[in-house]
Amino acid sequence: MSCMAETRWQRERSASDSHAYVARFAQLEADGVDLHGEARALDAMLPRGARVLDAGCGTGRLGAELARRGHRVTAVDLDPVLVAAAREHPELMVHEADLATLDLPGDRFDAIVAAGNVMIFVARGTERQILTHFADHLVPGGIFVAGFATDYEYSVDEFDLDLAAVGLMLEQRYATWDLRPWHEGADWAVTVARKAGG
Repeated sequence: MSCMAETRWQRERSASDSHAYVARFAQLEADGVDLHGEARALDAMLPRGARVLDAGCGTGRLGAELARRGHRVTAVDLDPVLVAAAREHPELMVHEADLATLDLPGDRFDAIVAAGNVMIFVARGTERQILTHFADHLVPGGIFVAGFATDYEYSVDEFDLDLAAVGLMLEQRYATWDLRPWHEGADWAVTVARKAGG
């Protein structure tokens, strides 16, 4: 799938940066650092055996942990280095694709997660287009969960407008992946939105 516009990730990261990213998380895991806070939060929100899309999956760390917890996970990323790392997790179905042109075959998903700043690493101006694709890939009543830093030009208020425009209804927002209460000025936003129906 061709890229419609260069993403912030592509603009700011080289292949060597991506290799360093993979190595960094491998070292953190080897050091025993807890890397599964996102998966714990998501697992609590999902029905058992949910069909999940890990959008902007990176190394596949989150998707693999959700699969370990019994969910059926499809993962997608645009970075070929990260896609190769994600494919080392045999329990994941991994696609190399641009979220701005996302069109995956098969059944819709019970949940889509875009963790780790995915929404602020896409090409500026494509956010609503991407959210439209996410909404199209969700079952009625399915949830979309995103986590990103609040110090970038794509604001939480703009995100909320984009969610509403594509039919994803804001349900909850937290300041961290361990679900601390949201407050104005928080440096991180974890947002849960739901597609109508179901």
